[in-house]
Amino acid sequence: MTVEQVQDEIIDEFSLFDDWMQRYEYMIDLGKSLPLINAKHKTENNIIKGCQSKVWVHADMIDEKVVFTADSDAIITKGIIAILIRTFSNQRPQDILDANTDFIDKIGLKEHLSPTRANGLVSMIKQLKLYALAYQTQLN
Repeated sequence: MTVEQVQDEIIDEFSLFDDWMQRYEYMIDLGKSLPLINAKHKTENNIIKGCQSKVWVHADMIDEKVVFTADSDAIITKGIIAILIRTFSNQRPQDILDANTDFIDKIGLKEHLSPTRANGLVSMIKQLKLYALAYQTQLN
């Protein structure tokens, strides 16, 4: 599945809910299904800077695709990173770099986050794209 196809799928899923309480519950469920980061990668180096909560992200390159794992100490934040991991994991580095993140606005996520969580969201996207850039550089 392409990044855009995954994003469209997420937009469709969020459109099924009538209100934001249901969407938050769905995000919490997504966070619970997140492929967990190996404990050895829960280090200071893998913490995303700019997040109020602790969010750890690790990336590996497998068959020329970036595979992300993550965890967070906050349940909503874990749901947010789960959405991003679902979108960008198992994608080629260049596809991650080229992807826009308009789907976040389309599901209304940014407008329903506190300013500190919204900043954290931007930091998460930035970090995932930095991993993709590092792996893309290795491919060139």
